[in-house]
Amino acid sequence: MLLRLFKSNGPLVNFFYMVVAVLLWLPALLKPAGYSFYNGENLGLLYKPLFSVTEKYPLLQVIIALLIALFLSFLIQQIKISFSLIKIRTKLAAAVFIILSGGFTALHTLHPVYFAAIFMMLAIYSLFSVFNNPEPVTHFFNAGLFISLGMLFYFNTAVLLPAFLFSVSVMRREPRFRDYVVLFIGFLVPWLFAFSYAFFADRLNEVLLIFRDNIMTPVSHFFKNYLLIGYGGLLILLTLIGSVKMMQVYDMSKVSTRKYFSVLFIIFFFTILGFVLIPAASQEMLILSIIPLSFLIANLFATINSVFWSEFLFTLLLLATIFMQVARYFLVNG
Repeated sequence: MLLRLFKSNGPLVNFFYMVVAVLLWLPALLKPAGYSFYNGENLGLLYKPLFSVTEKYPLLQVIIALLIALFLSFLIQQIKISFSLIKIRTKLAAAVFIILSGGFTALHTLHPVYFAAIFMMLAIYSLFSVFNNPEPVTHFFNAGLFISLGMLFYFNTAVLLPAFLFSVSVMRREPRFRDYVVLFIGFLVPWLFAFSYAFFADRLNEVLLIFRDNIMTPVSHFFKNYLLIGYGGLLILLTLIGSVKMMQVYDMSKVSTRKYFSVLFIIFFFTILGFVLIPAASQEMLILSIIPLSFLIANLFATINSVFWSEFLFTLLLLATIFMQVARYFLVNG
């Protein structure tokens, strides 16, 4: 059975996941192409130098994006292990992220959101480290710092700042005003350096215009793509089922687990809110959304009692992702 294979915790499972990732990205590897950026989307202060080096090498862009996706799956697994988010020993959360990201075929190439996602993972790790920590100041500062660094790649990572500020009260039994201030100071530090650089390099107006374009430019990559809408509908269904399952076991879960999943829900909510409300945010924002979603869906597949339904839902997800690859192949070659 497919789910049993993916739930395996054997020594070769990491290699198996790598093979799955390569197969899901195979159409992009065979016919690499760069992402269709709107004006300013590829001009983030930290992303622009990387893009200028790789711009003429689409295959290299695809390979880098694939490697980052694999690295993100590794970080997801590390968070799962470090904070015991799922009861059973499995690397399923990493596998779910690989499968989910495999469905967003237009993003199987280099995009600043992948770098932002790395810093998002580091910020989540820092925030989770606050639980039962008598000296959480450093972790709050690091969380704010990582969010800010992510913004210097992909500006709409800004939606994570309110998400993390809300999450302070979840992670701390008695949150202090200092906790919020320290997180915000950590967030400000990279921007102080960024604006100082822009000012002394006489690029301040240019940088401000890039920020404006990254918020106000209307983008419709998602809503004109009916295949992607259908895939998103399946993810919504799994999210609802996973949420119901989590609510059923919520009171029986450890306090720490309840807090961690509450924070993940807040992050998921704000990334979806950003996707809906920010004109310039499109399908790339969903890469941030599927990070917390990977934990929720993996928990569903790991804890659901019915073998039939767990296998059916997992197979449905995998087949839908494979179908997205087939559809991409025919669209590109049609």
